[in-house]
Amino acid sequence: MTISGKDYIDRIDQLKNEVWINGKKIQGKISRHDAFKGVLKSKAALYDLQLQPEYEDILTYPCTETNSRIGFSFQQPVDLNGLEIREKATKIWARTNAGLLGRSPDYVNTGIMALGTASALFGETESKYGNQMAAIYESAKLKDISFTHTLINPQVNRSITYFEDSSKKVIAAKIIEEKKEGIIIHGARLLATQGGITDEVLVLPAGGNFIDDSYIYAFTIASNTPGIKFICRESFVLGDSSFDYPLSSRFEEMDTIVVFDHVLVPWERVFLYKDMNIAVKMFGETNLNSLLLYQAVSRMIVKTEFILGLAEKIVDAIQIGDYQHVKDKVSEIIVSLEILKGLQLLSRHNAKPNKWGTMIPDTKALNSAILFFPKMYPRFVEILQLISGSGLITLPSSEDFSSSIRGYLDSYLQGANIEAKDRVQLFRLAWDLTMSPFGTRQTQYERFFFGDPVRLSMSLYNSYPKEEFLKQVESLLF
Repeated sequence: MTISGKDYIDRIDQLKNEVWINGKKIQGKISRHDAFKGVLKSKAALYDLQLQPEYEDILTYPCTETNSRIGFSFQQPVDLNGLEIREKATKIWARTNAGLLGRSPDYVNTGIMALGTASALFGETESKYGNQMAAIYESAKLKDISFTHTLINPQVNRSITYFEDSSKKVIAAKIIEEKKEGIIIHGARLLATQGGITDEVLVLPAGGNFIDDSYIYAFTIASNTPGIKFICRESFVLGDSSFDYPLSSRFEEMDTIVVFDHVLVPWERVFLYKDMNIAVKMFGETNLNSLLLYQAVSRMIVKTEFILGLAEKIVDAIQIGDYQHVKDKVSEIIVSLEILKGLQLLSRHNAKPNKWGTMIPDTKALNSAILFFPKMYPRFVEILQLISGSGLITLPSSEDFSSSIRGYLDSYLQGANIEAKDRVQLFRLAWDLTMSPFGTRQTQYERFFFGDPVRLSMSLYNSYPKEEFLKQVESLLF
């Protein structure tokens, strides 16, 4: 059943996950730590929205077995209406954070739904694995579990021919022992965004060429399981002030390395074990990627809407709307927004059910969107920087406006139709999105959100049906 924001924060605090940042293990409640308190509060607001009567029919659905309501992201879409409701719900959540939370709970929850509704796939060889995936899905729904996920091995050597030498020290997480109670996993995984502030971790095959079956596994496990350590990068929260750091103080997600130090994974949490056949076909047959992309594109649309609104707010504040080059730049954002909306609409219009009864949006349109947005996002950042000019540099702090020099600021930093403090607050918002450590991480994050863009492009090229167009050309050849 759905939980409240307080329930979520209390649960994460009680887990006492092993999280390391700046060389120190976090002690006490993580919700009070400077690096995490903002994002935890923002995530809590999402859970609270589920309990608001006006959003109940979109953000939740009824569970007849328990006479309670379940979060929307766990619901299997079985028709076009189901996909449309998912899109609306995702956008409601995303608008609370301008699409800046790339790993809001509905992202991995969608993956759990895709895997859970296709649980029979994992039981093709041994039925217990299918039953265990179904049980994981059912538990996640009923408890409103939050997840981070990891499916990337450490980037020790990215050459095409590199394989980890199993005779040397273990680097990429692998199965090192099988016990009666479960499997022992040892090694590391990347890149768990929000690692340490979720209930559980979803671990999927890293893909690529498996050198042996010790790398073929999938499971979910509690984040506080002994031996699991989350090692954080440096925090990009520069301060608590919503005036000085309006975005990073609230939406800094944190990215972590997940270390599995001889971690015992109970058998009941494992749903793929040393089965190459299922590992190869699981993403395609569960349509996991298509459903995740549908969620991601919904969020990207909201983020683009926010950037468009921010650009127009800047244009109005300093009255630069009469310049043709300014309108031309902002029009790029408008065109991009309409392209994204059109691609998502097309993906839903051409959706078809898979063998498990899940309505799957058209992958061609979604793959096009996921290739288009990462190329445009750095341009959005550049446009905001170009139309802002020196406004992103001359940025006093909130303390300056509380000091004796405020009179100077009020005179010299006012806008065409906006007071100085409001103008500076607006430009600090743009700075936090485009130039702060938080903002530059957002740009890099969007570039690689769904993986290597070149590989994604090659995948689209190889899978796209081109025969019809070849025939058109051939019909005109003499």
